[in-house]
Amino acid sequence: MVIYSREKVARLREQYPAGTRICLDSMDGEAGMPQGLEGTVQYVDDAGQLGVKWDNGRSLSLIPGVDSFHKKEGQGHPEEKPRKKRESDLQR
Repeated sequence: MVIYSREKVARLREQYPAGTRICLDSMDGEAGMPQGLEGTVQYVDDAGQLGVKWDNGRSLSLIPGVDSFHKKEGQGHPEEKPRKKRESDLQR
C-alpha cells in the first residue's frame, strides 16, 4: 500500500482536479483495462488515489506510482476557458 503525505495529496488534487481527462498506460491485475483507455477524474481521495470514471463504463481508482497513466494533451483546469486575445494584447 502506498501512503502519501498531506502535501503530496494536495499536489495531486491540484494536478488532477475533477474533470481532468487521463489516458491509461498500464494497470496490473485488472482485466478489461487496456492501454490507451481514457477516463475522467472524479476525485482524489485522502490516500492520494484518483477515482476515475472510465470510458468503458467502469469506475476504478488509479494509484500514482503504481499504475501508469498520463494527462491528456491540452488539459487545463476544467473550469478554465481559453481567453480571447484582445487587440491590445496583440500589440505587446
